[in-house]
Amino acid sequence: MKCVKTIIAVALVAMVSSVTPSFAQSKTMTAQEQANLKVVLDWWREVLQAGHVELAEKYQTEDYIQHNPGINTGRAEFVKVFSRRAPRDIKPVLDPAPVIQFAKGPYVVLVWEREGKDPKDGSAYKFNFFDIVRVENGKIAEHWDSVFKNPPAAGQPAPAPVIPGIGPKPVAPKNSAAEQKVEDIANTEFKDILQYGHVELADKVMAAGYIQHNPNVPGGREGFKGFFKGRPVEAIKKEWKNEPELIITSGNLTIYMMKRFSADPADPSKVYKWNWFDMVRVDDGMIQEHWDMATKNNPPMNVPMPAGFKEYR
Repeated sequence: MKCVKTIIAVALVAMVSSVTPSFAQSKTMTAQEQANLKVVLDWWREVLQAGHVELAEKYQTEDYIQHNPGINTGRAEFVKVFSRRAPRDIKPVLDPAPVIQFAKGPYVVLVWEREGKDPKDGSAYKFNFFDIVRVENGKIAEHWDSVFKNPPAAGQPAPAPVIPGIGPKPVAPKNSAAEQKVEDIANTEFKDILQYGHVELADKVMAAGYIQHNPNVPGGREGFKGFFKGRPVEAIKKEWKNEPELIITSGNLTIYMMKRFSADPADPSKVYKWNWFDMVRVDDGMIQEHWDMATKNNPPMNVPMPAGFKEYR
């Protein structure tokens, strides 16, 4: 009986450690942020999931800025792309729903769980997909996601060049004092550890049971340290080596949007921009959980920003 109880206890611990904790970001959101979140979720449910592009004008600005590198910018171009699917009944709730959702300032963050196939053996695994939407005067004005370009399918012509979105430089929303402490702890991982190579700082800011959603990196603080050990170590500076394009902290969550530039697989002489996302949960002064957009297929190689590239208007 004692053996059975032990097995049950171990199983329960494993079950708890594998489940993403619930998030109460609504407690930290203002009424305006709640309204921004509702607009984006309604748009997603009615226009994207149900395919009712005739409602795009209700939700999106005419000069909607699109940063997905496979879709031309502008509301009219959005409608053209998503008109290819027949509309369906509008469901009362998002299905599937994001695993994490919150609004901070003008930004709405959605994190989705998706399933991929391991290229080595075809087995299924979970990964995450990210969307950030900027709301302006009650309408969706700008969108970023975790998409990068893939080579054209065999026998298929190269896609037409995409007109990229160029918008205002993103401005991080103001943090409360508690949120700034969360962000400072998160910055230790993403700047001091991952950019300057000080893996020993993991003991200072990461929980021993650190939950890892990157399908390529072992879980736990020791698993993280083992995976990233051996990186070149440099003196830590105040500035980032590779500064995030945007950092948003809401309650106990901090999300990073990083700029990436890669050769266009349809025309390697050209470079295009895309975004990489990381997010962590900080509780009790320690980083408890991490999500990013990694899959078991390697992302494109990051290259320097091309000379003369226009980032912002």
